[in-house]
Amino acid sequence: MFRTLLIANRGEIACRVMRTARRMGLRTVAVYSEADASAMHVAMADEAYLIGAASPRESYLRIDRVIEAAKKSGADAVHPGYGFLSENADFAEACAKAGIAFVGPPAAAMRAMGDKARSKALMEKAGVPLVPGYHGDDQAARTLQDAADRIGYPVLIKASAGGGGKGMKVVEHSADFAPQLASAKREAASSFGDDRVLIERYLTRPRHIEIQVFADRHGDCVYLFERDCSIQRRHQKVLEEAPAPGMTEERRRAMGEAAVAAARAVGYVGAGTIEFIAEPSGRFYFMEMNTRLQVEHPVTEMITGTDLVEWQLRVASGEALPLRQDQLRIGGHAIEARLYAEDPARDFLPSTGTLSHLRFPGPSEHVRVDTGVRQGDAISIHYDPMIAKLIVWDRDRPAALGRLAAALRGCEAVGLATNIAFLHAVATHPAYAGGEVDTGFIPRHRDALSPPAAPADDRALALAALALLLGRVAEAARHAGDSADPWSPWHAADGWRLNGDNHHTLRFRDPARGDSADVAVVAHFRRLGYALDLPGGRQDATGTLDADGRLTATLAGARVAVSVVRQGDTIVLIDGVRVRRLQFIDPLAGAAEHEGEGSRLQAPMPGKVTAVHVAAGARVKRGQALMVLEAMKMEHAIAAPADGTIKEIRFAAGEQVPEGAELIVFEQTE
Repeated sequence: MFRTLLIANRGEIACRVMRTARRMGLRTVAVYSEADASAMHVAMADEAYLIGAASPRESYLRIDRVIEAAKKSGADAVHPGYGFLSENADFAEACAKAGIAFVGPPAAAMRAMGDKARSKALMEKAGVPLVPGYHGDDQAARTLQDAADRIGYPVLIKASAGGGGKGMKVVEHSADFAPQLASAKREAASSFGDDRVLIERYLTRPRHIEIQVFADRHGDCVYLFERDCSIQRRHQKVLEEAPAPGMTEERRRAMGEAAVAAARAVGYVGAGTIEFIAEPSGRFYFMEMNTRLQVEHPVTEMITGTDLVEWQLRVASGEALPLRQDQLRIGGHAIEARLYAEDPARDFLPSTGTLSHLRFPGPSEHVRVDTGVRQGDAISIHYDPMIAKLIVWDRDRPAALGRLAAALRGCEAVGLATNIAFLHAVATHPAYAGGEVDTGFIPRHRDALSPPAAPADDRALALAALALLLGRVAEAARHAGDSADPWSPWHAADGWRLNGDNHHTLRFRDPARGDSADVAVVAHFRRLGYALDLPGGRQDATGTLDADGRLTATLAGARVAVSVVRQGDTIVLIDGVRVRRLQFIDPLAGAAEHEGEGSRLQAPMPGKVTAVHVAAGARVKRGQALMVLEAMKMEHAIAAPADGTIKEIRFAAGEQVPEGAELIVFEQTE
């Protein structure tokens, strides 16, 4: 077994690999970019090395710098994680040349199966069924257009050298093919340094089912059953589960044996995943092989009782597989939810910012949290916006779904937009619970899964008012404790007055109400609490607010508990998966000024302009693409909000833009 392991990755996967390595007694080494100097994976490692600037091209994708760090640290093995260099055959060869073990497959297998087009040719020779498509070397735009027209629409454009939804576009009509092809090639070149693509028929209601395979250097290869990864948005997985709902033993065996045959065909060693597209009829087609550990590997671990990272390390050191095929069993059901910094209401646009508040449910035999961030960490534009993976397990699928819903209610993140409420909506949707699982699930149920924000109700307003009042009481108590006369009546915050009723009027601004008037809550002080005059009537309220922001309240006789986070004058209420933001209008601070947005087209997030499709003076139609912004390895089109004229272009292709920057001055046609 190895002595020192360098993890050539970052975030939650680096932390997850380190946990197993430490349990096995290995010394761990991290590498990091300038942006990750204070990251969690750096703090966890026994030793860490700076390898470059924030951009992955200048750090995590620099083979020479990773190898240099491995040599300096004395590492005798490198684990690539997933993403970055994990499927880079040149990196595997560089490790071997430096005398360092690469925890992954041979470079030849990576080249054979890591290239989607080449792998499909291999599978075609082996008789594995393929989706109709074009996987040729001729990458001329005309050739690709002709292939798409021949296959028939809709078609799917896919980056040949990568995955994760990068460089992937669905094209519904021939006229849309050329611009979508250009966009897919730009994304592929940016993410993988290779702009080659392949074209496939797009199946309208398929399931995405993948088989976990594992092979050692002694000729043994097994499959650790399947994962269903059909719940996706923008071709990226959202929920994954094992085993797949509705899977028969006969079909499981057929897919597993096909996956093992595919791995054997290229002399595979280590952990790999064979991905299939399955039709409702039961027919399945080879899609691709990921020659690495997958993001969703924990669900396989939960149902098989294995540690796949430990298996990787043991196989890489020359040991045999820990278990044979006939020793592997499925136990229970596991589901993984990917918690992202993104806004489902804005087409899942990635969000950046600081995690000013972060809380997860406690780990147990039923709940596991894999994360690479802590409270106070930032989600930047440079890397994938994943916050954590939440994995649950129970005896069967209905019980696991209940665990998932409860665990999501225990996840709290403030400081940026997240998909927590969206994940809860999927997990509790009757159709999902009933087994309606295919890649079109989210688009089909989009309105129910991401409804528009409703104005704050009396409950939310009462909790916000109570949090504010109890916060004042706590602050007064702190001042009294610091005072030379702690019993002075000037430190009291109980609202007592010599004569008559005392009350305070608290005004809140609710973003969900738009330009509607502010909402007033009148708080009458009572001996044991407050009487609150709310839009819907009066309610009695009492409560306690602890130092961690946990508010336990009784409203009109009902006991509730929520988390409260203060961000300046904004009160953030976390009530299960519902998050409310109410701005307290301090009468001493003066009235806030409002400025209209006018006709500005702003950057929805920090990024780089990759294409400008119009010039100043051009007349455009509503929905026409004007500019393309790249952020977090994905392209985002800036479209005309209405018919109008382009007055000015503020940024050129190649320029970096901050969030909120005015990109284009636009004048709407009257």
